Amino acid sequence: MPNPQPLNQTREQITALDKDLLALLAKRRSLSLEVARSKEVDVRPIRDTQREKDLLARLVQQGKAQGLDAHFVLSLYQSIIEDSVLNQQAYLHGRANPDTQKPAYCIAYLGARGSYSYLAATRYCQRRQVEMQDLGCKSFDDIVQAVELGHADYGFLPIENTSSGSINEVYDVLQHTSLSIVGETTIEVGHCLLAKAGTSLSEIKTVYAHPQPISQCSRYLSQHPEFKLEYCSSSAEAMERVTQADDKSVAAIGSVEGGNLYRLEAIEDKLANQKVNQSRFIVVARKAAEVPEQLPAKTTLIMATGQKPGALVEALLILKAQDLNMSKLESRPIPGTPWEEMFYLDIDANLAGDAMQAALKQLERITRFIKVLGCYPSETVKPTQLNNSQLLIEPQSQAEQTTAEPPQTTLLRYSKHYKPEATEISRGPLQLGTGQFAAIAQLKLPIEAAELEQLAKTVKACGFQAMIIDGLSRQSEPSQSLAHIRHRLNQFDLCCILTVEHESELTAASQEADILLLSGKLMFNQALLMRAGSLPIPLILERNALASSEDYLAATETILSQGNQQLILCEAGINTFNNASHPSLDLASVVNLKADSHLPVLVNPSHLVSPQALPAQALAIKRLDADGIILSLDALGGIDKDSLASLAGLVEALYR
Repeated sequence: MPNPQPLNQTREQITALDKDLLALLAKRRSLSLEVARSKEVDVRPIRDTQREKDLLARLVQQGKAQGLDAHFVLSLYQSIIEDSVLNQQAYLHGRANPDTQKPAYCIAYLGARGSYSYLAATRYCQRRQVEMQDLGCKSFDDIVQAVELGHADYGFLPIENTSSGSINEVYDVLQHTSLSIVGETTIEVGHCLLAKAGTSLSEIKTVYAHPQPISQCSRYLSQHPEFKLEYCSSSAEAMERVTQADDKSVAAIGSVEGGNLYRLEAIEDKLANQKVNQSRFIVVARKAAEVPEQLPAKTTLIMATGQKPGALVEALLILKAQDLNMSKLESRPIPGTPWEEMFYLDIDANLAGDAMQAALKQLERITRFIKVLGCYPSETVKPTQLNNSQLLIEPQSQAEQTTAEPPQTTLLRYSKHYKPEATEISRGPLQLGTGQFAAIAQLKLPIEAAELEQLAKTVKACGFQAMIIDGLSRQSEPSQSLAHIRHRLNQFDLCCILTVEHESELTAASQEADILLLSGKLMFNQALLMRAGSLPIPLILERNALASSEDYLAATETILSQGNQQLILCEAGINTFNNASHPSLDLASVVNLKADSHLPVLVNPSHLVSPQALPAQALAIKRLDADGIILSLDALGGIDKDSLASLAGLVEALYR
């Protein structure tokens, strides 16, 4: 066997290839702009999905001939196509609005250089190949005022985040401005813990951050109760305060790119609760923009419908009648008008289109107020997909086809054949099915209000995302007390899960819970399962201790068949032949459920193992790819200080 060439020589060859690849990508991008110029003349749609499918199928075949994985080739060219589409859109949008074209734009954004708003504005200008003159602002009102007074050409406002949701302050600002929305952009938000060079995690005592990143990284921060959190007006301010600090005991939450501007290093990364963490920004200007008809467009409007019954439904039916897709609906209170709301709508349509114009005329007749905030190119580029045959997945041989079992005509809804991707359920801080492990505390009523409040605070500090409340029938005035329980748990960013042990509790619990847990004793109650399956609230179905795996999955199918697809499975032990009086943990069931079903799986070992054996069992549960664990505070020694400290250590170990 010949000796390999020197490593340095191999690296030099790779470097040269990377340089050539970048040059080829730049040339391809310039050619895509030539395509845009042709489409400007011929007025053809910006995307031709059939051509994209043919292109991707051909590239996958060529890649396989050279030993490249089909999914790698597909993912690579999906990114290239997205870049091409967005650049063509930017070019055509600029050509349709020549009076806005300048060699440099002055952009008003939140914070200073290095903030996420700054990064979004930079990307927007780079795509349009113009220079950016930045104007950092301290608040959303300052951004709007800078554009209104002519101090800036555009303002960048964060409107929503995939982790923390809508940014309500921006919606409130949009109610009172004459500016128009002329664009949007979405960026990946990679939260890191940034500190001075050479700082170790153990040295950090204080963390500076904007409230949004703190909310989006709550799970990570709960693992570090030793951190003192200091709120800042922007991520840039947080990084600036770390730079100016005299010691290494401080850190900031921000991006790697922002940290580089302040000479800070990332000592921890991927802090966000969700793997996919994106922020969407809108671009506002003094003058509305024209969107060419071949571009996919969004129209954003606000309206007040009045308080008569069915007013909002009546308005939405107009959109349906015109075959218009509403991609977002948000409500905000109208200042000075108690109990009335303003609705914000994003509609996937061009304002100049016949359907949109017809809908606006009809909406004007039935609303008290309506205003178009802007029409702009949509930057949501859905990747073109290929089917399995196009991805060159080898078919069965003829012999295999003749001996194979005939396919089932009816697919079971819980199975991976019915839905290959894992079901994801998000309820406040609790995220299940996302590949991250969740910890849920469990408590039995009754409990005094003050004691519950203190316990919720402590449980949150231990790293839990939710709390299950058992024993609803033991609480006086159930409906009123349940509302108070949920309020106190939500106050400390804990998801409220109420256990239904009796059929009579279902209605009241469903009105106050974030999630319902159906006790295992109700698993064979078909009527109740069907009622629960018709509710629009996530459900946890606990396995009955006497139920076989087939019985359990049959109950699961009953719930799913009624329409509720937000279902979570819970393994809580089975009665074995040798010990019929005391259930034992069935870890084999966890493996089987994860293999056969797309639904999230929780495990509750609290009443099945001793407190001494719990840490080892909990780690085993995590290694079996369960989505989370339920830990009963009552079964594990109560809620005294020592027990909670032990519990915090266990949760911390599970998150590592």
